[in-house]
Amino acid sequence: MSHAETSDQATAGASPAVKLTLMTLTTMVVGSMVGAGVFSLPRRFAQETGVAGALIAWAIAGAGMLMLAFVFQTLAVRRPDLDAGVYAYAKAGFGEYLGFFSAFGYWASACVGNVTYWVLIMSTVGAIWPSLGDGDTLIAVVLSSFGLWAFFLLIRRGVKEAAAINRIVTVAKIVPILVFVILALFFFEPSVFADNFGGADYAGSLFNQVRGTMLATVFVFLGVEGASVYSRHAKRREDVGRATVLGFLSVFAVFASVTIVSYGIMPMAEIAELRQPSMAGVLEEAVGTWGKVFVSVGLIVSVLGAYLAWTLMAAEVLFVAAKDDDMPRFLRKATSEDVPVPALLMTTALSQVVLIVTMFSDDAFNFALDLTSALSLIPFLLAAGFAVKIALGAGRRDPAVAGQSTRGELVIAVIAVLYTAFLLYAAGLKFVLVSFILYAPATLLFIKARREQNRRLFSPREAVICVVSIAGAVVGVIALSAGWIQL
Repeated sequence: MSHAETSDQATAGASPAVKLTLMTLTTMVVGSMVGAGVFSLPRRFAQETGVAGALIAWAIAGAGMLMLAFVFQTLAVRRPDLDAGVYAYAKAGFGEYLGFFSAFGYWASACVGNVTYWVLIMSTVGAIWPSLGDGDTLIAVVLSSFGLWAFFLLIRRGVKEAAAINRIVTVAKIVPILVFVILALFFFEPSVFADNFGGADYAGSLFNQVRGTMLATVFVFLGVEGASVYSRHAKRREDVGRATVLGFLSVFAVFASVTIVSYGIMPMAEIAELRQPSMAGVLEEAVGTWGKVFVSVGLIVSVLGAYLAWTLMAAEVLFVAAKDDDMPRFLRKATSEDVPVPALLMTTALSQVVLIVTMFSDDAFNFALDLTSALSLIPFLLAAGFAVKIALGAGRRDPAVAGQSTRGELVIAVIAVLYTAFLLYAAGLKFVLVSFILYAPATLLFIKARREQNRRLFSPREAVICVVSIAGAVVGVIALSAGWIQL
C-alpha cells in the first residue's frame, strides 16, 4: 500500500485500529503513572512537609484522584461514543474551543512530562558522570535529544509493538520500587520517624505543607486517565473503566509507601538535600552503595517505559482531535500500522523545545514537574465538569448518553471538580501564567482547523475565552521578563 493510500485511509477514519485487552489497558495506566515521579517523592515531600502533612496530602490526593478515576470510568460507560477521553469529554461538555484547549493542554502536559524523564535519567547518570550535572547541562540536553528521537523511530514502527514493550517494562519497573519499600521497612528507625512527624522548622504551617505537595501528587498520578485516552483501541468498552480503577488502586499504596517509609530512614532535612532520584539516596543510607545502584537502574527502566506510554498517549490525543476537525488535517494522517506519524513528530518536537528551555531553569526537574501538573489541571477540571452535567440530567436530552445517572455519580463528580479546583489554587499564579504562555499561541492551530472547514473562526463566547488566554499569556511574558516569576 502506498503512503498516499494509507494517508487517505487515515483521513477517512478507515485505518485499522489495534485492539487492546483489559490487561494491556491496565498496564498502560500503570505504565503511565509509574515513571519519574515516584523516584523523586522522598526529596520532594521532605522539602515541604513531615510525616503528618504527608499522610494528609496522600489522603487528599488519593481520594481526589480516585474520584477522577471513577469519573473516567463513568464517562466511558455513559458516553461510549467518545474517544481520547480527556479531550473528547471537554468538547462534548463545553464546546469546541475549550475542547481544543483541553486537547492541547493535555498534549502539552505530556510533552513537558516527557522532558522530566530525560532530566532525571541524566541526573541519575550524573552521579558518576559529573558533566551531566542535574540533567540540565549542554551535554545532558544533547544526549537526551538523541534519546527523544530514538524513541520516535521506535514508536514509528507500530503501536502494537510499542504497547507490547510497555507491558514488559511495566512489570520490570515495579520490582525495584517494591524492593525499596520492603528494605526500607526492614531498616526502619522509629525514632527517626518520630522526629520527622511534625515537620522541620522550614516547613511552615500544616496547611502550607500539604499545599506544597499537591503538584507533586498530581504529577505521580498523571496517567490515571491512560485507558480513557486510548479507548478507541479497547476490545471491550467496559474494559476502559475497569483498567482505570485497577491501575489507580495498583499504584496508590506504592506511591504513599515510598514517601512514608523514607521518613524512617533519614532526617527530613537530609532527605530534602539529596540529589534526584532521591529514592536512591535513601536506600543508599539504609543498605549502602548497592542500593543506590539498584534504584538507579530501576529508575532508568521505569522512566523509559513511562516515556513510551506517554508519547503514545500524547500523539493519540492530537490524532483524534484532528479526525474530529479540532486540529489541522495534517495531524490525522497515520500509517498502515495505525501510527499517527505527524502527531508523533509534533510531540517529539515540543519535547525537544522544552528540553532546551530546561538549561535556563534554576531547577529543571521541579520546574518541568510542576508545569506538567499545572497544564493537566484544566483538562481534568473540564472532564469532571462534564460528568457533573451528565449526572444532573443533561444526558436525558442526549441520545448518545447510555444508562441512567445516580446520586452517587453526582457526588463523585462534584468532589472531582472541587479537588481539581483546589489543585489550581495550590499550583499558584506562576504556573497558571506559564500555562497561558503555551495555551495562547496554540490558538493558531484552532484557527487553521476552522479555516480548512471554511467556518467562522470564533463564536462570541469563544472570542472571550481567546481574549482571556491572550491576556494571560501577555501578563506571563511580562512577569518573566521583569523577573516577577522565575523558571
